[in-house]
Amino acid sequence: MSPTADPLRSFERRALWQAQLPPQPDRRGRPLPDAADLVVIGGGLAGSAAARRGAQLGARVVLLEAEAIGWGASSRNGGMCHPGFKWGPAELMERHGAILGEAIYRESVDAFEWTAATIADEAIDADFVRSGHLELAYAPSHMEHLSTAVASLATVGERARAIPAAEMRTEIGTDAYHGALVVERSGGLHPAKYAAGLAAAAERAGASLHEGVRALRVRPQADGRAVVETTAGPIVAREVFVATNGYTDGAAPELRRRVMPIGSYIVATDPLSEDLAREISPNGRMFFDSKNFLYYWRLTPDRRMLFGGRASFWPSSVEKTARILLRGMLRVHPQLAGVRIAYAWGGKVSFTFDRMPHVGRLGGITYASGCCGSGVAILPYLGHRAAGWILGGEPAPALASLRFPLVPAPYEGRPWFLPAVGEWYRLADWRAGRERPRA
Repeated sequence: MSPTADPLRSFERRALWQAQLPPQPDRRGRPLPDAADLVVIGGGLAGSAAARRGAQLGARVVLLEAEAIGWGASSRNGGMCHPGFKWGPAELMERHGAILGEAIYRESVDAFEWTAATIADEAIDADFVRSGHLELAYAPSHMEHLSTAVASLATVGERARAIPAAEMRTEIGTDAYHGALVVERSGGLHPAKYAAGLAAAAERAGASLHEGVRALRVRPQADGRAVVETTAGPIVAREVFVATNGYTDGAAPELRRRVMPIGSYIVATDPLSEDLAREISPNGRMFFDSKNFLYYWRLTPDRRMLFGGRASFWPSSVEKTARILLRGMLRVHPQLAGVRIAYAWGGKVSFTFDRMPHVGRLGGITYASGCCGSGVAILPYLGHRAAGWILGGEPAPALASLRFPLVPAPYEGRPWFLPAVGEWYRLADWRAGRERPRA
C-alpha cells in the first residue's frame, strides 16, 4: 500500500459486526397477542436474555424491538466482555459497605461466567475467547492507581498483576503508556453473533419476538397489570421489562430521566499481516486506557484492528469521528500507518450519574440499564436475573439495592450539557498527559 494513500479514502459506514452477521429471520409483521405474562421492550442483549429466562420459567413472553434484533449498542460495541465496573472492589465496599460492595462486584464476575456458560449451553457461534485484558496507564499517577488495584481485586479472588512500562512490549506493541494492569478473567466475542444467538435461544425457549414494533407508552392498571401501547396495537402485560439502554425514549419517562445516551465510535481496519498482529497484541488481549476520553481496542478474529472511543461529545458525523480515531490509533500504534480503515460506525451507549449499571422496579416497570462501558457481560445477566426475580420469585440482584439517581439537571432524554462536560474531561486528560514520571 502506498504510504501516501489516505487510510480513510473508502470505508463502509456500518458496524463490522453487522456486516459479518449471517442473514437472520425476519420477525416483522407478526401479529401481537392481546396479553402476555411478560412484555420485554428492547431486543438487545438484556432484552433477549430476559425473554429467554422468562420463557424457560413457563411464562408467555412477548419481546418488542423497534428496529431489528440487536440493532443498537448490542451489535455495535467493541465485543469486550469483562467483570467489573468503573469502581473497583475496594471503592464499592467503601461506598456501599463491605457486604453489599463485595456482593455487587462478585455479581459482575458471575455475569462473565454466565456469559461463557450461556454461549456454551446454547451453542452460540460468537467467537468467544478468554483472553484477559490490559488497562493502560495514560499518566504516571494512573499507574499508581492500577498498582493498588491488584490488591483490591485479590480480595474478591481475581487474578491481576501490574506491569511497568519497561515490560510493556511483552503484552502490547506500544510505548505510549506508563504501564498497565493485566486482568486474566475477561475476554472477547462477536457481539452481533452473540445478540442473534441469544434471540434465537429466547425463541427456542418459547418467547415471541417482534421487530419493527415500537412501544409508545406503558399504562399501569388498577389490577397490577399494565397496558403497553405500541405501533402495532395494545398488549396487556402482567410484568413489563424495559431494556432500551442508550435508546430509552418516552415509553419509559422515569427511566429516561436517569440515563444519558453518549456517543461511542469505532473504526476497523483491513486484516493485518500475522507478524504485525503478533507485534501489536502478542497475547491476544483486550485493551483500554485510563483516560476520561478513553480509547478501547483489540484485534478481531480475522486480525483487524478495531479501535474505538468517545471521539466527541459534540454532534458529529462518522467521517469526523473516524478521522479523530485514526489519529488516536496511530498515536498508540504508529506501525499501523498506511493501513486502510475498512469500517467506521457509531452508536449510543447509556451512562448513569453514578457511572454504575442499575436494575430495579420503577413506575410500573422493571428495568436494567446503564452499561457505563461494562454492558456486554452485566446487562444480559441482569436481564436474566430480573426475569427470574419478577416471574420466578428468585432473589433480586445485588445491584437492585442501589439508589438510582436522577440526572441532576433539567433533563428529558437529550443530554444538552454533555459538550461542556466533555470539554472538562478533555482538559483533565490534557493535564494528566503532561505529567512527568516521579523520580
